[in-house]
Amino acid sequence: MNEALQKAAHLLARASCVVAMTGAGVSVASGIPDFRSPGGLWDRYDPMEVASARALARSPRRAWEFLLDAIAVIGPARPNPAHLALARLEAAGKLAGVVTQNIDGLHQAAGSRNVVEFHGGLGRYFCNGCGRDHDPARAPALTAADIPWLCRDCGGVVRPDIVFFGEAIALDALTKSGQLALAADLILVAGTSGEVAPANLLPREVKARGGAVVEINLVESAYKGLSDVTIAAPAEIALPALADLALS
Repeated sequence: MNEALQKAAHLLARASCVVAMTGAGVSVASGIPDFRSPGGLWDRYDPMEVASARALARSPRRAWEFLLDAIAVIGPARPNPAHLALARLEAAGKLAGVVTQNIDGLHQAAGSRNVVEFHGGLGRYFCNGCGRDHDPARAPALTAADIPWLCRDCGGVVRPDIVFFGEAIALDALTKSGQLALAADLILVAGTSGEVAPANLLPREVKARGGAVVEINLVESAYKGLSDVTIAAPAEIALPALADLALS
């Protein structure tokens, strides 16, 4: 790992604009299992039955049963050394921003300022009918007797501002992530398998324009053959070590 870290730090030092792209692996050390991993939420739920636009419309209680479980896991989580390392790099002017596929808000909690939540986040709730915003502080206190959470104005279903299956990525997220990728000459990929589109296209866009790809992943990803450097280590170990080298 040391040789890969040294090579990655050298590439970071040479780069004029670095962007990070993160996935579920970055938050595992915070106690949030990857939904797709054994024991994750998709072991207990069919995502199309509970986390799709169709499910929200036709089976809102079932969708909210899943959401209660997700909130129970994500709510108590705190940033781990991987999140803190990226915040350090940004504060030092070494990182232009983070594009994350995670909905947990831990990058912001760690101090990162320029964060694009590609799939939305649990920091905002709104009515799926009239669009009225609702207090996110209420969500963790909801019980099985309170769901589905209904809007007191129109009776519509209240939902988190996340991208359900069957919904389009928000234009703002697409625009901002595209701008970051267009400016970057190095993308730091951490904790993502690279299987979920269209977020998985960002490293390929950077590479196609002659930029470098540094990957931190415990297991082989879809970026095999694309990455200039692959660090096979947990994000919470590799990212702080890389930040130390880059900032020394």
